[in-house]
Amino acid sequence: MKISSVPGPRQPLSRAQALNCLLVNQFATPGLGSLMARRWLPGLAQLGIFLGGFFCTVGWFVQRSFATYRLVTGLPEQPPRFPWLGAWAFGLAFAGWLLSWITSVGLLREARRNEANLPLPKQPVPPKLQP
Repeated sequence: MKISSVPGPRQPLSRAQALNCLLVNQFATPGLGSLMARRWLPGLAQLGIFLGGFFCTVGWFVQRSFATYRLVTGLPEQPPRFPWLGAWAFGLAFAGWLLSWITSVGLLREARRNEANLPLPKQPVPPKLQP
């Protein structure tokens, strides 16, 4: 299902679409579900913050790998060049995830309002029974 490929103005969000966006936001990559729901600014912000945390995590991992290599090979230990990198990695990734959770809850609330405002389908009138 491609929600974001619908041309024109933003379409009313159904509950199934909002749930799909929530699942992508929370379990795939924060920000992608918001982009699927055509929430461009929050989605790009969430994705950018999360990717910043991801790249900090990669840098922290490389730093720890070099420290482990030096320890295993018997080279003299050096203090880490960027000791704050691990904390920033966790903080940025958590902030991106938390922002995507807030947006996802907003999408579910909007979908609930959209379903409440839909007109009820007309029920066919049953034919009169013949005596």
